[in-house]
Amino acid sequence: MPMTQENATWFAETFNKVVDNVGEALLGKRDVIRLALTAMLAEGHLLLEDAPGTGKTALARALAASVQGSHSRIQFTPDLLPSDITGVTIYNQKTATWEFHPGPIFASVVLADEINRASPKTQSALLEVMEESTVTVDGVRHETGRPFMVIATQNPVEQAGTYRLPEAQLDRFLMKTSIGYPGREALTRILAGSDSPDRSRGLETVITSGAIASMSDIAAQNHIEDSILDYIGALVEATRESPDTLLGVSTRGAIAMARVTRVWAAAQGRHYVLPDDVKDLAEVVWAHRLVMDPDAEFSGATAAGVITRALADVPAPTTR
Repeated sequence: MPMTQENATWFAETFNKVVDNVGEALLGKRDVIRLALTAMLAEGHLLLEDAPGTGKTALARALAASVQGSHSRIQFTPDLLPSDITGVTIYNQKTATWEFHPGPIFASVVLADEINRASPKTQSALLEVMEESTVTVDGVRHETGRPFMVIATQNPVEQAGTYRLPEAQLDRFLMKTSIGYPGREALTRILAGSDSPDRSRGLETVITSGAIASMSDIAAQNHIEDSILDYIGALVEATRESPDTLLGVSTRGAIAMARVTRVWAAAQGRHYVLPDDVKDLAEVVWAHRLVMDPDAEFSGATAAGVITRALADVPAPTTR
């Protein structure tokens, strides 16, 4: 059923309550929290590229606590194996049966810390679970449940010994953003509570995990006009035709935009999507999916610049 205005109003109120609650642990970063919660409700995953100590772990823990979900953290290292993520099947001699022991990927919010430090083989263990929310071990499929979200991090410094994420894996992240350092006022509050720096441990649950799944289902029915879908398609084509790119936004990226704008509009109390929703999210949803031409990149071209130029060149629809 299409989303109603009543549904949209309830959705926005609940959305803001969760954001406020997470904001008690991650001070002064409301915009990033909104993006993270939007990614969760769109049933996507978030990539954070940021310096150490900016609150990436706090965001994951606070988000899980707010939605009555479980949380796990995987520290990616060069010797990490795929089975360390997905789990293993072990033979039980007492029962003469094979038993599956789930890995840390089976959690509501999974923090994949420094994901680019693991080998490509280990990174690829995430591909199936990120796309289908299932893990296949020894031919048996295991569901992760709902909600399920991977928040992966990589540091923009200390690149020695790291493995660049392949385009196929980058394309499976719904958004890429950064938290950044806190402002002066937020930093003062953080220092005032430095005797208990992990604020996420004291958070109360705002909404059940079952209700979060219902919110995702409601948002998926938010109305989006054909003209806006065509606008998304025109922007995607503009990135593909840009002389600065080798590969533009994929079809998966276009679908991701349609999904995430429905949630973004509902979070603002609307039961319909506007072109401005696409503009607000274009860079965080699409920039990491572009493969830039090396010569153009050497000359100063950036993925963000390609997105900005596409938004300027492609006219937005003016009527609903």
